[in-house]
Amino acid sequence: MAERQFEERGVPIRRGWRQLTTAGRVRVAGGRLTLLNSRGSEIDSAPLSEVRVGEPWYMPRGCVRAVLGRTAYLLWLAPAPARAVAEAAHEARA
Repeated sequence: MAERQFEERGVPIRRGWRQLTTAGRVRVAGGRLTLLNSRGSEIDSAPLSEVRVGEPWYMPRGCVRAVLGRTAYLLWLAPAPARAVAEAAHEARA
């Protein structure tokens, strides 16, 4: 099976109540999920096999909760890219 590659720009990224960036990037490539700020600096990164991704029932569609290590982030994506990130993480864990 081919490895998924994905990048979405202009993504608001939050850690808890703190807004880290309003125009960040989410990248899935090389077996890793990487979160970047608007200037391209890395916020956090982890292998897909260690990332837990889910769409919380209490948030609007397209909001993804990604846990990298012990740190949880909220990513505001459109519904289709949100599904792509979740599927890539689930496939890597299987």
